[in-house]
Amino acid sequence: MADQAPKRAGRLALAAALATALAVPAEGLRQVAYRDPPGVLTACYGHTGKDVQAGVVYSLEQCSKWLTNDMGAAISAVDRCAPGLPEPVLAAFGDAVFNMGPTIACDTKNSTAARYLQQYSATTYRDAKADALILTAACNQLPRWDNARIAGVLVRLPGLTKRRAAERDVCLKGLP
Repeated sequence: MADQAPKRAGRLALAAALATALAVPAEGLRQVAYRDPPGVLTACYGHTGKDVQAGVVYSLEQCSKWLTNDMGAAISAVDRCAPGLPEPVLAAFGDAVFNMGPTIACDTKNSTAARYLQQYSATTYRDAKADALILTAACNQLPRWDNARIAGVLVRLPGLTKRRAAERDVCLKGLP
């Protein structure tokens, strides 16, 4: 098992780098805290949380630190829910989790994508054709998640539509 730890760490690092390449242009850098369309206080590259304060100007160093930590947490969450995904699939869903939380990849009651990802992970043997079908189905769920709740109403946001399409493209490149 110890032999697998470096390999897993490498997979997670590669997926985090790919996901970060998706997140940075989608989020943009805003060093002054602002409210995103749903009204969540946000700073830097999409960082949210109690540590974000209105009107504060954050350093590039702080923004980079948050991005690294937040993306690492998102990638780890996907890997816990659906271990063994190919790196591009892990990256695509990692960026989605970074952007909107773990439901898309982990909540099998509310996400068809999560059901497909867990079906792939639960398979004890690898069959390239079957794996490709399952992962294609999972990747094709990403564009469905382009809405945000604004004032209690789900609204399709063009930025999310574009981001989910980019994630889907990366995801499909990870098929066996």
